[in-house]
Amino acid sequence: MGGTTGPTVAGGPRGALGGIVDRSLVAARRGPLGVALRVAAMATAAVAAAWVHRVHDPGVICPLRTVTGIPCPLCGGTTVFLEFGAGRPGQAVLANPVALTGAVAIALAPLGLGARWWGLAPKTRSRVLAAALVISELWQLVRLGVLRV
Repeated sequence: MGGTTGPTVAGGPRGALGGIVDRSLVAARRGPLGVALRVAAMATAAVAAAWVHRVHDPGVICPLRTVTGIPCPLCGGTTVFLEFGAGRPGQAVLANPVALTGAVAIALAPLGLGARWWGLAPKTRSRVLAAALVISELWQLVRLGVLRV
């Protein structure tokens, strides 16, 4: 009688904010609204990260690169978002095209890309990921001057 409207999590009542978050998470799984929500979240995070980075530059944050001087395949992934957040898309693409491609794939997943990805055989997914990591590592080695072409 004096209960809640809708399901509850962990036995506690849901507030208005909980309902909004639940509806947003469900919407982010499918269709154009899902893409819009994902892109909005990524853009908000990119702008916030660029602002924080501008205020306090932590320098190189990749532990492998800091210790060995050799970049990992994911080096430049953070820089992609920092550059986009700062309004420099060209620099973002050059920082790590593989990380950027992954972010675009995640953003477009609600349009069917996610289902197509999970529909691939596990070996195929592993091979695609391995190839992406190798390409990304080679890109980083050339970009940071470790490997000369």
